Amino acid sequence: MKSTKLILALALGAFASTTWAQSTAYPNKPIRLVVGFAPAGAADYVARAMSDAFSKALGQPVIVDNKPGAGSSIAADIVAKSPADGYTLLIASPSSISVNPALNPKLPYKPADLAPVTKMTTSPLVLAVNPNTGIRSVSELIAAAKKEPGKLNYSSSGNGSAPHLGAALFTQLTGAEMTHIPYRGGALAIQSVMAGDTQVTFGTPPSVLPHAGGRLHTIAVSTRERSPLVPDLPGMKEAGLPEYNLEFWYGMFVPAGTPPAIVKKIYDATITAMQQASVKASLAREGTEVSLSASPEQFVSFLVEDGKFWANLVKTANVKVE
Repeated sequence: MKSTKLILALALGAFASTTWAQSTAYPNKPIRLVVGFAPAGAADYVARAMSDAFSKALGQPVIVDNKPGAGSSIAADIVAKSPADGYTLLIASPSSISVNPALNPKLPYKPADLAPVTKMTTSPLVLAVNPNTGIRSVSELIAAAKKEPGKLNYSSSGNGSAPHLGAALFTQLTGAEMTHIPYRGGALAIQSVMAGDTQVTFGTPPSVLPHAGGRLHTIAVSTRERSPLVPDLPGMKEAGLPEYNLEFWYGMFVPAGTPPAIVKKIYDATITAMQQASVKASLAREGTEVSLSASPEQFVSFLVEDGKFWANLVKTANVKVE
């Protein structure tokens, strides 16, 4: 019996030593940063804006890997099922952490399969229309949607994405009926509005703002008050819809079970990268603000409360997988 306990103790000690050695040696090879949306969208922009500084902070190459589809669930599942060794990371939004699990209980992963590291950014959505619609304000959009229910199509970067939920909240509060057309990324969704295949979007600032004043007409931001990130646009209160308020975030996640020492190194490197003046300036130009968690534990607490908001919106706005 004693020999069995001794063998077990030695085995556990060897395991702990191996885990400690792996943690202290981390990282010693390139790191894969998975993004759940197509190139040129907001998540992709955040990843690429910080990847060079992140690479320097870690001392290893960082490869941004776009895996769009299913409202970012494909990317989340890939990372959730990856080895918990710190070499496969995920930049995620509320879509894959809170919204998709509320929409679809049969997802191939659970939010608990991903360990939060830190929030990275926050920003409003931008309500934009095709200029040929003649719509120039929130009140005109509501009137047009009510006059011909379902005729206006709104695009999003996928089922359960922030643009999808932004429009769902809008229709819930106003009684306006519009038809949802999901795409595999923000850039594709914006292109559809510019082409006239869809007429409306609640797009992310990096997707919308480069085209504002040309092939897109921007109407408002999704926060109640004006945003300093997009100062020329009214907030929803000023636009006549004071009960509307929505902003979204991106954060860093790793597979559950990643050793705490490795999580700490990823956290520290993310904070270092996001605090670079060049990264902040690049994101600010695209209407995105750097917003960091004080610790991984603080990010966990934030997600608990934030998840209640998104799950409640899915329920009350009667959002369905289409």
